[in-house]
Amino acid sequence: MRAQLPRRVLLSLVLRLLFLKPVVTGSCSGDDQELLKQLQRQTDFMQDTSRLLDPYMHAQGLDVPGLKEHCQEHPGVFPRENALHGLSRRGFLQTLNAKLGHVLHRLTILQQDLPKVQLTVKRYIYGIRNNIYCLAQLLPGSSETAEPTQAGTEDSPPPPPASDTFQRKLQGCQFLRGYHRFMHSVGQVFHKWRESPSRSRRHSPHRALRKGAYRMQPSMRGKRLMPRGQLPQ
Repeated sequence: MRAQLPRRVLLSLVLRLLFLKPVVTGSCSGDDQELLKQLQRQTDFMQDTSRLLDPYMHAQGLDVPGLKEHCQEHPGVFPRENALHGLSRRGFLQTLNAKLGHVLHRLTILQQDLPKVQLTVKRYIYGIRNNIYCLAQLLPGSSETAEPTQAGTEDSPPPPPASDTFQRKLQGCQFLRGYHRFMHSVGQVFHKWRESPSRSRRHSPHRALRKGAYRMQPSMRGKRLMPRGQLPQ
């Protein structure tokens, strides 16, 4: 039994990772509800501070009283939840895609200050962006993913890295704090989308084709059959 216990624990961890593992192959599902479900799971996973912020603070010695109180989100780096809810679906996906690209760039800069956990985080971000691309294809009038844009006038780039070592650590901490809060806000938006009727289903190209074909079928009501060979007057 002692030999089997680690195997069961390992199997449980593997299954959990497979359950949460984002799509990274580039293939897309045509089910918008399934994509939303995956995106909400991924954002729920990424809003957990144990994924990035907590390991960073521990590695940088910031998780002590008197220092961790200074690790607060820098205003304007990430959009607030009310601004995200005010965006159209396309605008929201473009903004999320742009912000995740910025996070990937920042993680590359912080890779010397972060443990190996950031590699897992990057894979999740790539998976989220792939699901964003797939969901964008189901929006009405979508032919290809538009270039990402910023959200709202409050959205501004982070301050340049400080030359002072402590300030640089603090900026990294503030950025990661804002990222986790941002992913929580993103999850709230996806949750609302799942509760509301899917516009992408109502505007499905296949449904439109079937509807158009039905309209094109001539109605036989009130039409008089003519003898063979007789032309209409």
